[in-house]
Amino acid sequence: MTAADLRTARDVEVAALAWVTAHRDDFALGDDALTADGQVDRTWKPLGELAQTCASVRAHTEPTDPLHACVSDLLTFAWQQTGRGELFLRLQRLEPFATYPLEVYSVFAGAGLRHAGYETAAATVARTRGWRLTEQEPTRRLGLLGAERRSGIQRPEQAAQALSHTWLGGLPEPWTFERSPGYALTHVVFHLTDWSRTPQGVPADLAAYLADWLPPWLDGCLDAGMWDLGCELLIVAASLPRPPDPAMLHDAWTRIARAQHDSGALRVEDPDPGQDPGTDAEPEFLHCYHSTLMAAFAAALTVECLTGRLEGVPG
Repeated sequence: MTAADLRTARDVEVAALAWVTAHRDDFALGDDALTADGQVDRTWKPLGELAQTCASVRAHTEPTDPLHACVSDLLTFAWQQTGRGELFLRLQRLEPFATYPLEVYSVFAGAGLRHAGYETAAATVARTRGWRLTEQEPTRRLGLLGAERRSGIQRPEQAAQALSHTWLGGLPEPWTFERSPGYALTHVVFHLTDWSRTPQGVPADLAAYLADWLPPWLDGCLDAGMWDLGCELLIVAASLPRPPDPAMLHDAWTRIARAQHDSGALRVEDPDPGQDPGTDAEPEFLHCYHSTLMAAFAAALTVECLTGRLEGVPG
């Protein structure tokens, strides 16, 4: 682990956030955000992920760092896109039992941006049996419980109940890892740690399991050019109680930096693994926005870890 590794991760973060800033308007909500046939994956999902990444990067970046101001501005932009929370109340009236409005809103609530009227309406619906009995995959359920907690909604269901039914919670055979359970396990850790704010939220058996198997899983993803999942695994590595392996970080960031487009964008994955993507045409927004956000978040966490350790402070 060297100062060069720190610079590599930092350069990836700076370039990624420059791309996000340049494409800020692509995250804006369109006229279809409140229509019955609106495409949530093209409206609320990108905006929510922008907010989550910016809130997370801000939490792991010193206020004196220029990137702190950058992500704060982007978070403010995202909040303004929601009418400072008013659109969540309108969504509540249109789709009272949809969970995605609360999941997106909770990101802002966790960052201190709240709308009292929406929280009152959401709490009313959350008291119904219909809401409590909504059938969901365990990982999504875990996330919803966290969204409720951040939004001031309390109920007796415990996160441990949902965790025990997730792929990661069952400590599966490591050779059964593939794309779908990979994304599921990263989000389990995101929810357990409140997006890397509380590493102690990962139970000891899961932390030990991930410490053993995350490095080869990450290596396999990067070999396959799966940059989005690779960055999510790096976030997981930096969210565990034990600091990430320096050699793993060096190798991963060397490869991610090489894969990053000159514009700062990072593809979700390479269509042709092994090809140098940095000089190709810039990928379309929907094919790179999430992986670029994840690269920025993973880099911020790595910079935080490496800065502390290079200064002799336990990471």
